[in-house]
Amino acid sequence: MTSFPEALDHTFVAPIGVDVKGEIWACVEMPGSAEFFGTGKSVKVAATVDGVPVSSAFMPTGAGSHMLSLNAKLRKRLGKDIGDAVTVHLEQRLS
Repeated sequence: MTSFPEALDHTFVAPIGVDVKGEIWACVEMPGSAEFFGTGKSVKVAATVDGVPVSSAFMPTGAGSHMLSLNAKLRKRLGKDIGDAVTVHLEQRLS
C-alpha cells in the first residue's frame, strides 16, 4: 500500500482544451494517466504548469485518462488559453 504524499517526477506537454460531452473544457489531458496513477479515480497532486506551482486534482475524463483543470486566473497568469500548449510537471501525489 502506497502512503501519501508520494514524490513524483513526471513531465508532459499538452494543449489546453479537453472535449467533455461536446464541450471544450479548460483542462489538460495526461496521456497514460490511469496506468501512471494506477486508478481511474480522482488523484490530488502538487505540480507546476509552465513553472507555476499548482495544487489540484486530476479528474477522470470518462475515457480512461485524467485531466487537470486550469482556471481563468492561472491561464491569465500564464498568458495561455484554449489551444495553447503547456508543460505540466508532477512533483507530488497527495492522494
